[in-house]
Amino acid sequence: MKSSLLIAPICLVSSMAWGQNATLTGQVLDPAGRPVIGAAVVEKGTNNGTATGGDGRFSLRTRTAQPRLVISSLGYATQEVAGDGSATSISLAESSTSLEDVQVVGSRSANRSVTDSPSPVDIIDIREVTAKTGQLDVNQLLQFVAPSFNSNRQTGSDGADHVDPASLRGLGPDQTLVLVNGKRQHQSALVNLFGSRGRGNTGTDLNVIPAASIERIEILRDGAAAQYGSDAIAGVINIVLKSSVKQLTASANYGVYDAKYRRDNQRFDGGNFNANVNYGIGLGEKGSFINATLDYNKREHTQRANVPSPNGLARREYGDPEVSNASVYLNSKFALNERSHVYAFGGLNKRKGDAYAWTRFADDDRNVPAIYPNGFDPIITSDIVDASAVAGVRTALGEWELDISNNFGSNNFEYGLRNTLNASLGAQSPTSFNAGGFQLQQNVVSVGLTRNYKTVLQGLNVAVGAEGRREWYKLFAGEEASYRNYDPNLSGGSQGFPGYQPSDEIKAQRDNIGAYVDAELSVTQRWLLAAALRFENYSDFGSTLNYKASTRYTLTDFLTVRGTFSTGFRAPSLAQKNFNSTFTNFINGKPVEVLLARNNSAVTQKLGIPALKQETSTSANVGFTSRLGSALSLTVDGYYIKVRDRVVLTSQFGSDDPVIGADLVALNVNQAQFFANAADTRSLGLDVVLNHLATLGTGRLTSTLAANFNSLKIDRVTTSGRLAGREDDFFGPREQAFVKASAPPSKINATFDYQVSKWGALLRFVRFDKVTLLDFDNEEMNYAARITTDLTLSYALTPHLQLAVGSSNLFGVVPTLFDPQRTETGGAWDPVQMGANGRFLFAKIQARF
Repeated sequence: MKSSLLIAPICLVSSMAWGQNATLTGQVLDPAGRPVIGAAVVEKGTNNGTATGGDGRFSLRTRTAQPRLVISSLGYATQEVAGDGSATSISLAESSTSLEDVQVVGSRSANRSVTDSPSPVDIIDIREVTAKTGQLDVNQLLQFVAPSFNSNRQTGSDGADHVDPASLRGLGPDQTLVLVNGKRQHQSALVNLFGSRGRGNTGTDLNVIPAASIERIEILRDGAAAQYGSDAIAGVINIVLKSSVKQLTASANYGVYDAKYRRDNQRFDGGNFNANVNYGIGLGEKGSFINATLDYNKREHTQRANVPSPNGLARREYGDPEVSNASVYLNSKFALNERSHVYAFGGLNKRKGDAYAWTRFADDDRNVPAIYPNGFDPIITSDIVDASAVAGVRTALGEWELDISNNFGSNNFEYGLRNTLNASLGAQSPTSFNAGGFQLQQNVVSVGLTRNYKTVLQGLNVAVGAEGRREWYKLFAGEEASYRNYDPNLSGGSQGFPGYQPSDEIKAQRDNIGAYVDAELSVTQRWLLAAALRFENYSDFGSTLNYKASTRYTLTDFLTVRGTFSTGFRAPSLAQKNFNSTFTNFINGKPVEVLLARNNSAVTQKLGIPALKQETSTSANVGFTSRLGSALSLTVDGYYIKVRDRVVLTSQFGSDDPVIGADLVALNVNQAQFFANAADTRSLGLDVVLNHLATLGTGRLTSTLAANFNSLKIDRVTTSGRLAGREDDFFGPREQAFVKASAPPSKINATFDYQVSKWGALLRFVRFDKVTLLDFDNEEMNYAARITTDLTLSYALTPHLQLAVGSSNLFGVVPTLFDPQRTETGGAWDPVQMGANGRFLFAKIQARF
């Protein structure tokens, strides 16, 4: 997504002495000759920087022999100012030092920027975020900087322990589309079945992409299915990979939690180590490059099980899973001539995880005392391999720009069990098992054409294109001992997670074709109109046609209003349509066998549950942006999102049910549940983002206040067939509470970032609003609002080396405690936004050459 439009250029006029430890002075001005206050001026390849004062002037003492300055201001991409090494002084012309805006997700126009987009877009500079915070993976980074984004680590939730579910504006993980460099990223093969977030949803695993490989993340907070296709009901997250060359960056990070509620005297736990390196090689003079990233992350268990428990502990091991994650990512571009280039990017991620399941105590009839005299804590392991590869060509065809690409992605998830047994094998049982797993793959072929007509009013941009996508899903069985019962009088299968059976195995595929057209017309320099239309056809449920209309109008030089209206859709994932299993669940701490029947199974057909179809949506966004000078910007956006026929995982039906009880008894299961288009939801919300740059002494202070206010209601529950009229049984209050809890009433983030000379300090407050869940008796569990505090101090040891130390959740705040027998996951807390691990202490060292 390159930039070609100069919006409000800023010029630098300076007289500089060349050489190491020289003092560079200059002034940053806007096109009208007015000073730009608070612009960041950083010496490239170092952590050395300053900010312009009230007169737009700066003074910076250099640390390198041939300094180059990188200048940035709110709403603009960074601009590098090159100097002439042969000169003792440099005078830079206004035209050579313009700060360019960046074209962002939400528009196919190369002439569109974040400041004049008709839709709300957040731009997150990952380099800045990772340098100053303790979070190491993409999900957690976004969780604490983007208020409309929510992600939770879960425990005792099977696969969700290993793949963090994430959502935007309180909708499901599968209602946010993820792009990488503007191309559709494949989803995880996992369907979330347990835990308090994303139940019944699939989603994209953001953590397969190392933060060290990312230049920026663009979050489009607006429905965009008419522009990008399925999954974009809540919005779009576009991850832009690094393209820098001749710059080596490397970092090492380590942090631990200040342990509390452990069963031993260990002071710290949850050790988290990350090391990464990124380097780009320039190829020739036409912008060709190869940029590569290597990343390794190891996260250890936390233990928070020793809590007040009036009815006894449900689990002896409760906390974050242990995960090791290794990634390699590449981004590249190869120029063919002045008007054409080939691009390729992608990566490989390998993850292994260990997560504790519920405890089997010594007197449990699923225990074999000869093997575990004190009972045991099963460990569910994961082996996840995620791969992606995108290759394409962009070329000019007359006045049109053509983009043709092929995009392949694969996610393979295999379960294992250790520290467990199959009770029906008695003392001869093995203690580890291969439990099977699943795989999801996609291949996308796309072609797009864009053209800008500069002479049509103030400019018309037209884009047309088509995509063909094929998806494959398979579920494979585990070893026999992981699922078989060898003694009818005892519990069979591997305890903690019974393996998938041969009868569960399935292979499925589907095809999808889509075509789109969108246009953006600048009626005047102040008024923009835009529209998009998209048709898609799926081989497994048919066709859908969606549209989007938007506008932006600049009332004054400092105030712009904008609005959008769109329809959208989300195709049910292949996993939702085809997943099935028999597994162990816990009700009031007691195990029951549960059948999760695939959508077209004999049981669902007998009940009259129709085949899954697409979710549909209507959404609107109205807001304004204000830029008061160069130092203050404000955006306010209100939104409405109506989702019909939302795919949910139903409540569970017992073997005593008057309608389907006999069928469940025949299947030798106690309970059953299904996927169905069972709910209509309605969301009303408000996003507010305020940014301010100021000089404070000789340093610069960047202040940000960002907030999301959200209200999600379930308007209707739809039943059908033999379960018609049983709405509270089909998708009951407890399941509805999990959906609503994914959309907290608010999240507010206030961040203060101060930089002076070699020192830096970041202070951040995050308020997580109250959340209400229901226990197994449908009694309310109210998690009160909490405020966490993060503090980071940094120091430039050398021109190329920076040290940072700090704490996330400095005061060790934890959620409201409950009886572990009442919660979904058997601990004192359900997984809620802020997490339950307490204070995190960290140190990181970063090198940049």
